[in-house]
Amino acid sequence: MTIRRDRRWMVEHLRDPYVRQARQEGYRTRASYKLVELDEREHLFKTGQVVLDLGAAPGGWSQYARRAVGTAGRVVAIDRLPLAGLEGVDILECDLRETAVVENRLQTLGIAPGGVGLVLSDMAPNITGDPSVDQAKMLELGMCALELARDWLAPGGAFLFKFFQGSEFPVMRAALARDFARVKLLKPRASRARSAELYFLARNRRMV
Repeated sequence: MTIRRDRRWMVEHLRDPYVRQARQEGYRTRASYKLVELDEREHLFKTGQVVLDLGAAPGGWSQYARRAVGTAGRVVAIDRLPLAGLEGVDILECDLRETAVVENRLQTLGIAPGGVGLVLSDMAPNITGDPSVDQAKMLELGMCALELARDWLAPGGAFLFKFFQGSEFPVMRAALARDFARVKLLKPRASRARSAELYFLARNRRMV
């Protein structure tokens, strides 16, 4: 960013009502309110379910998920970046692309394939500014999350994840349609208007 753009972003950030609300309510990030709204609209969480939060850092989605599933539920936050501890949340510091490592660590926690009620992902790649490169990176993340969701979701489970509009968007949507009977596009109010992000919500996984 230039100094001018950086300053403009900081002013916007400080004026953002979701930033102020996050501070007041103890959430680590304004992004928590995207999940709050989507849950209110789509009834994503059930008391007692197991939730995987992919690319969880800094932890705002995991915080809300922990409250939503109650003490009988379980939330596992997965990220290759360090994540400060969250009460009641299991944290796995590993790269989602290392499938065998992720699987082993989930099983160590006592979670079995087919035992997860909800898979979440608010992941995004580091943006380069080159649309073709950024879309390729976004597709890689999306496919990685889809593979995990396909293997670990219980019948009736749901998969919610972020994707940027662009050249690879139809590819991701087609991949989801092959694995899930219901695929929906969502844009929460907490997403900034200029953002290209949308959220896929996939349900009714097709059983092979």
